[in-house]
Amino acid sequence: MPGLSRRGFLGAVAGLSAAWAIPADALGAVLAAPAAPGQGFSTLQGAIAIGPEVNRSYRTLVPREGEPHYPRLDVIGQIPDPRRVDRRRSLLYLAHLSDMHLMDAQSPARLEPMIAQDHSAWASAFHPHETMTTHVAAAMVQAIGDVRISQVTGAPMAAAFVTGDSADMLSNHETRWYIDVLDGVPFTPNSGAVGVYEGVQVWSEAYYAYHPEDPVADWFGIYGFPAVPGLLDAAIMQELKSPGLPVPWYGVYGNHDTTWLGTLTVPDSVRELAVGDRKYWDWMAQGVDFVAGWSSQTSALGRLVQSLTSSVGVHLGTKQVTADPVRRMLDQLDFMRAHFQTSPNPGPVGHGFTQANLDTGRTYWSADIGPFVRGFGLDTCNQVAGPDGAVPEDQFEWLKAGLAQAESDGKLVMIFSHHNSFTLENEAALATAPQRFVHAEEFVGMLLEHPNVIAWANGHTHINTITPHRTPDGTGGFWEITTASCIDFPQQQQVIEVVDNRDGTLSLFTTVLDHASPVEWNGDLSPVGLASLSRQFAANDWVENPSLRVGSVVDRNCELLLPAPFDLSRFTDAAVEAAHAQDRARLMAWEAGWPSS
Repeated sequence: MPGLSRRGFLGAVAGLSAAWAIPADALGAVLAAPAAPGQGFSTLQGAIAIGPEVNRSYRTLVPREGEPHYPRLDVIGQIPDPRRVDRRRSLLYLAHLSDMHLMDAQSPARLEPMIAQDHSAWASAFHPHETMTTHVAAAMVQAIGDVRISQVTGAPMAAAFVTGDSADMLSNHETRWYIDVLDGVPFTPNSGAVGVYEGVQVWSEAYYAYHPEDPVADWFGIYGFPAVPGLLDAAIMQELKSPGLPVPWYGVYGNHDTTWLGTLTVPDSVRELAVGDRKYWDWMAQGVDFVAGWSSQTSALGRLVQSLTSSVGVHLGTKQVTADPVRRMLDQLDFMRAHFQTSPNPGPVGHGFTQANLDTGRTYWSADIGPFVRGFGLDTCNQVAGPDGAVPEDQFEWLKAGLAQAESDGKLVMIFSHHNSFTLENEAALATAPQRFVHAEEFVGMLLEHPNVIAWANGHTHINTITPHRTPDGTGGFWEITTASCIDFPQQQQVIEVVDNRDGTLSLFTTVLDHASPVEWNGDLSPVGLASLSRQFAANDWVENPSLRVGSVVDRNCELLLPAPFDLSRFTDAAVEAAHAQDRARLMAWEAGWPSS
């Protein structure tokens, strides 16, 4: 580590060894070794493709060759210096997750029957793999751990960001599972009765759902989905042990963390249904009762009638299930509070949210990610209606002030939100609480006024997409990086690395990750095998156009070049190496199972 003096190096080793309870000699050896690209597996080495039909329309998956980083010059507007490869240094290496959509598939508040009314309109109401979302998330956490050392520069990972839709239906179970998966806390992904699946996938009346024991009479069997005996038992009865993220992680709201089905306000009748003992299998009964539930909110008499109807059990089109009070649906503040019920490692407690957020109800935050980059976590969700978002004016003004302060402090800036520039146009507002919403054009224009903004990472559309935003005079700009999801094919996430090329330019390296499970499912019903099967099922979603969600070659593994917003030599080599030493020590503590105290 040539940037650190001998005294600085020895001091760093001693301090970090004590802080993380790892042997000083082992840490010193790691820090003294020349940086080398990590040996983990990513789509740089190999990727996944949808294979030929094997049964009717059903397809399996096959491996394909990896993809190198594709240089994109849209923002920099010139051919880069090829010598940058020999002199670059990493300023920040992080993981980006989004749209994990962990599902309590047995919750009575789910809308599975609605796909029988219109599969295209209600496609997200049921997935054949929705009992396996936790297994996919755990396999993705493993994939991130496998590439904890950058495959570009050899730098250690410093942080991870989750840009929303972590839970699918506001469920307390779902939110708890998402946090536990990222923290590495074991749990069994079941609700209701212990060791018993109660839901549409075992009810013969639910012809619109996939029945893994015998799909011959349902829509999925007609398509060619295979019978997988024991699938549901394997999904809900095995304890799931995620390795946990090796780095501090930060979260923001997605529309599914804010509204029911990511679109609707939650009537009291649905909150009662979520913790009750009746679950719908019939779409007509569900639709009629839900409309009645919403209308009942308008009068005391309506609410009384709805409550009495529920209590005497006269709803048609339902079956009895085991009531579970832990299935309660969260409100907006509950989601933030849940992030304080977390493990001390990897941290931080609150995961971006602070006590001030809880005290004020403010749902957005800022935090320094290492010494060189400041992150801003936004809440772009609309709580009134609609899946798409916007930036409320008060949050917009807060961000403007924060960006100006970051510029004064000499920080590079990354923005994290759920919605992207294609989905920032929601105008829904309550007449009793009107306010102005900022949409994509104005929002992007404001970001372009701050040259230290280098990236905006987001999700929502479940498609790998990279969008350049260039200043009107063509002298600068930033990159918008949208990752895919863990629920729809290709079930991919990504890592992002900020690299100083030492020539007045920056490079952002984006590398797409497949979750750590076999490409070709081999019949294994272990948690890892279930993750593999989930990806195969997602690839056969005939409504969601799975092959289109992968994105083009310029949306996946890329080197995104842009002009440096200021002289990056102010970030000394000693400061860079000290930051890497801290991050490397943390990774070693994760590898050893974290300190016991």
